[in-house]
Amino acid sequence: MADYHDDLRLAHVLADAADAATMERFKALDLKVETKPDMTPVSEADRAAEELIRSHLKRARPRDAVLGEEYGVEGTGPRRWVIDPIDGTKNYVRGVPVWATLIALMEAGEGGFQPVVGVVSAPALGRRWWAAKGLGAYAGRNLTSATRIQVSKVAKLADASFAYSSLSGWEERGRLDGFLELTRACWRTRAYGDFWPYMLLAEGSVDICAEPELSLWDMAANAIVVQEAGGTFTGLDGQPGPHSGNAAASNGLLHEELLAYLGAKP
Repeated sequence: MADYHDDLRLAHVLADAADAATMERFKALDLKVETKPDMTPVSEADRAAEELIRSHLKRARPRDAVLGEEYGVEGTGPRRWVIDPIDGTKNYVRGVPVWATLIALMEAGEGGFQPVVGVVSAPALGRRWWAAKGLGAYAGRNLTSATRIQVSKVAKLADASFAYSSLSGWEERGRLDGFLELTRACWRTRAYGDFWPYMLLAEGSVDICAEPELSLWDMAANAIVVQEAGGTFTGLDGQPGPHSGNAAASNGLLHEELLAYLGAKP
């Protein structure tokens, strides 16, 4: 099995640098925010954090490709770093502390590129989560203060906590009826949003989560953390991994039921 310890340490260095940059501008009164062509916001901090990470990678891993939300793909080869400099930009620009930098390393293999290292760093929450293939999933402030995390053992939907982002996306895609049926079947539902549901799932605090539209940089780091914590991460089509353009994640025990409500095409 490949050894990903060095890559994981590098991902933490990248996250440290991004955290310093994003926290410096968090709640800044003169923060510059623009609207991208897809009508989502982007701040100067998003761009600065991604530029910083790319600069570090160019020195530390010059042969690796990089895919980021703000500046696209650069390079080719069997290893690709996937970056979301600020997942939760709408929260960031409004001063809500639920946002994170997502950093993943993906490697080419059977079935295409799959995540093998992931770091999810939420400095305004004082939390970080990480995982590497075969090494398990952890949470803490850094590598030296880590606790191994695992998904829950909840086996009944009636006992399950379901986390999601919003209603509008499900409605826009004609899947709202199945979504609402699922919420009625669960014990508890909460719209934590963005990266957080997947980290809460990996910690065993929630049991299922799903989103109807996502990009690869939204999912790659989350996917490896969930998987190494013992959970299941697929698209709504049931395909394993972060390539379906949407996500369904669970503790594994509830995955078939989750897909039964949300996976069928309208």
